[in-house]
Amino acid sequence: MAHLAGQFAGILRIEVPSTQVEPVREALSKLEPAELRITVVAADASLEDTGLRSLQLHLVGQDRPGIVREIAQVLASRGVNVEELQTECQPAPMSGELLFVATARLGVPEHLKLEQLQEALERIASDLMVDITLEPQRVA
Repeated sequence: MAHLAGQFAGILRIEVPSTQVEPVREALSKLEPAELRITVVAADASLEDTGLRSLQLHLVGQDRPGIVREIAQVLASRGVNVEELQTECQPAPMSGELLFVATARLGVPEHLKLEQLQEALERIASDLMVDITLEPQRVA
């Protein structure tokens, strides 16, 4: 979900029994007069098994423009999919300076070694002045 330029946009995935798809679709369409634009798309279940393993990326460092772009370039160049990304800026505990904090769920190709990905991220982490850690995705 995002709030940009005074507009709010979000993507929500829900799972409902097949008998409830149309009632849910109808209920959502009734929200349209409330200045909401809602698009309902059935997910393609065949796309769910992507052959990617899940990793969690944690990043923290001084806020500055370009952090997400630089990290995304490294990930994309190695075929890593950013499946979920949460970011925020918060004051540092001691100094109060603004820190950029990001957590991402990544889909990593089986052929890519974790060490290779970690090394690539560490190479740019020092330039960006951020700390980056990767760990297996925790199952909720």
